[in-house]
Amino acid sequence: MRLDRPVLQVALDFENLSRALLAAREAVEGGADWVEAGTPLIKSEGLDAVRELKKAFPDHLIVADLKVMDTGAFEVEIAAKAGADIVTVLGAADDDTIADAVRGGELYGAEVMVDLLGVADPVARTKRVAELGAAAVCWHVGIDMQMTGKTPFAVLAELAKASPIPVAVAGGLTSESVVEAVRAGAQILIVGGAITKSPKIVEATQRIDEAIRTQKAVASEHFRRYRSEDLREAFLKVSSPNVTDAMMRQGAMHGLLPHLKGPSVRVVGTAVTVVTRDGDWAKPVEAIDRAGPGDVIVVDAGGGTTAVWGELASWSAHGRHVAGVVVDGAIRDLDTILEMGFPAFSRSVSPNAGEPKGHGEIGVEVTVGGQRVRPGDWIVGDVSGVVVVPRERAQEIANRALDVLEHENRVREEIQRGSTLGAVQKLERWERVG
Repeated sequence: MRLDRPVLQVALDFENLSRALLAAREAVEGGADWVEAGTPLIKSEGLDAVRELKKAFPDHLIVADLKVMDTGAFEVEIAAKAGADIVTVLGAADDDTIADAVRGGELYGAEVMVDLLGVADPVARTKRVAELGAAAVCWHVGIDMQMTGKTPFAVLAELAKASPIPVAVAGGLTSESVVEAVRAGAQILIVGGAITKSPKIVEATQRIDEAIRTQKAVASEHFRRYRSEDLREAFLKVSSPNVTDAMMRQGAMHGLLPHLKGPSVRVVGTAVTVVTRDGDWAKPVEAIDRAGPGDVIVVDAGGGTTAVWGELASWSAHGRHVAGVVVDGAIRDLDTILEMGFPAFSRSVSPNAGEPKGHGEIGVEVTVGGQRVRPGDWIVGDVSGVVVVPRERAQEIANRALDVLEHENRVREEIQRGSTLGAVQKLERWERVG
């Protein structure tokens, strides 16, 4: 394989072929050079996805991302007969499988790209697969790895310099990061979400193509992955439903009502936990002095009906820049709390307050709204409710929630063009059988 310039490959990691074809048409219009039938698409639709893409784009190279691990020649053969020009084989496959895949490709007019996903020594493996006849290698940081902050740039330059064959790169590339990839020596830029999740795919592809050609980064609002020190910024961009979707419908506190000044209010912060008895407001108030700016006070009052939080506590917390309070129990003075704009969530509202007796603890594990909350866990709340995110998964979940939001942005665009949610998602086809 010889490339005169860097090429842009759009990865179509869709579930439904109809959506993939729509995205591919717009990406090609925007300047995509190669079109990839992504692994999820092939698993969902079979090699008909490759056939339809080749039919739609006969003048473009079609990549079948099969990630072959065995029966190399046979799988490359059937992909090539379906219209694939390039077929991916995993670098973790045996040498015999890779060599057999190359031979099968030679018979049927397809080339082999070796995906280095999970390979411990990519440089050594690249040199070996080149000897076996591979046309290119792909340095690939998978989506699950991206969610924990991993990027493909740590070894890309070393790999590109050492490789005797073209190097492709995949791993959350955007109109900003493709420039770094080109400068590191990548010749095939594989972009998925930054194109296919965009409401305006033509324009998104054009921005990425421009960045590749000019080697000047083009700013992008979405599709970046956040580091652990930027989690507040990340969580403020998403909704509580985005977060629960990212956690596979887990983490939502049940039965707690939002008391917020407006529908656009987001409450994000790390938990300062309190356990107390119904009506005993001593520990919740003492927790204000333990909390720092941006923290959320989370109170387990056993679901009681006597208020443990009110106006004066809210003013105290507001003065210390506490982000909000979550009470599995009752609060009072709701009119004043709403007027001052202090975010609060509670199971109920009651005018009755108890006594500051001092029972309970601060900084211990609590159960609020049916969810376990530990000190330092992340709390995300809005008009839809409150979600707790385990602190050890916070970076991953923040990035997954952003991924959910980005996918929804594209689906919303397709609906606004005249489709419906059922039609976009092909619900009848995917209903569970039995």
